[in-house]
Amino acid sequence: MSALRFGTGILARHEALAAITEGEGCLTRTYLTAKHREAGELIADWMREAGMAAGFDAMGNLVGRYAGATADAPVLMTGSHMDTVVDAGKYDGSFGILSPIACVADLHARGKRLPHAIEVVAFGDEEGVRFGATLLGSRAMAGRFDPKALAATDKDGITLAQSIRDFGGDPDAIPDLKRDPAKVAAFVETHIEQGPVLLDEGLPLGLVTSIAGCTRVKAKVTGFAGHAGTVPMTLRKDALAAAAQMALAVEQHCAARADRLVGTVGKFAVDGGGAINVIPGSVSFTVDVRSGDDVERRLAAEALRADCEDIAESRGVALSWDPFFELQAAPCDPRLMTLLGECIARAGVKVRSLPSGAGHDAMEMARLVPAAMLFVRCGAGGVSHNPAETLDERDADIATAVLLDFLERFQPSGARR
Repeated sequence: MSALRFGTGILARHEALAAITEGEGCLTRTYLTAKHREAGELIADWMREAGMAAGFDAMGNLVGRYAGATADAPVLMTGSHMDTVVDAGKYDGSFGILSPIACVADLHARGKRLPHAIEVVAFGDEEGVRFGATLLGSRAMAGRFDPKALAATDKDGITLAQSIRDFGGDPDAIPDLKRDPAKVAAFVETHIEQGPVLLDEGLPLGLVTSIAGCTRVKAKVTGFAGHAGTVPMTLRKDALAAAAQMALAVEQHCAARADRLVGTVGKFAVDGGGAINVIPGSVSFTVDVRSGDDVERRLAAEALRADCEDIAESRGVALSWDPFFELQAAPCDPRLMTLLGECIARAGVKVRSLPSGAGHDAMEMARLVPAAMLFVRCGAGGVSHNPAETLDERDADIATAVLLDFLERFQPSGARR
């Protein structure tokens, strides 16, 4: 394998995509905007240069297709998302689009067709920034899109349905986007790790075992506001102190099970803003619990609720606990993992298996067809969703070579559930 066969060109394309942004001095690209279209059209140009037919679907996903050796060849799907969070890094999502395009370009240059077609999908919305609903593009392709989401509005009051029409899509055609599992053999996604594990272990790649499920809760503690100077400590019903103890309980419970569970209190606020001389009477916070094992996650959510209720009772405050979001875990397909692991080993890289704590389009596609994921090392401490996000060109090169090896060795008949 020649040095930097793919990596340099892929990183140059990341720079070109990062210049397409809604933000002033930062990378922000949201669903169904003018910048979404501009980025999609640039990616479509690269797809066509690689030998693919390419175009937007009814929801604004961009699909590039490289035909197989026969007209009726089953499809191997791959890809990731082209939308970003606000003030994003350059590689989240985009690498999973640009890497397979480079693979197809290599096949096309050699005039090679495979026993399966390849579809590279640049999903329009994974992050959920504009309309508050995540994984919209992959949900549609998996046949799991909820039509109620069409009524969601952005900050300007524009509905998702209207935005799809304005983009040139068709909300009524969304059910037709569901892929036929009899014709799609598998889905594989390459993605930066968004964490420090591979970096800490000095490995360029990782084999994903499962994508974590998630439970999210809105909690509110109601105590009694009072004067900071006149209410004795023994008589207080301090909502903030109680909520802080609950946040620590979340950390302690999950830290004791750190090999299989993570928990986060991500939002924490004194209702009404608080005042320096007032005992907080009401505090709201969120809880996010994730695990690759749904049973473990649900048991943890129940245990955390019980712990917080015990704290509330002991402190004489009230607790409301409102679970508002649940996402099932998505285990990766064992047969695809075996093949992907063999390809990693052939590249001279130790096969390191690890779960994904973040959600990905692959988890929706896994509800429909066998799915797998390849992680690529992040630099800068593993940071992601941040301008400091980095990707080494040699890692990009190795990952793309591994993906190409996988694409060429994949046998559709062995991928069926």
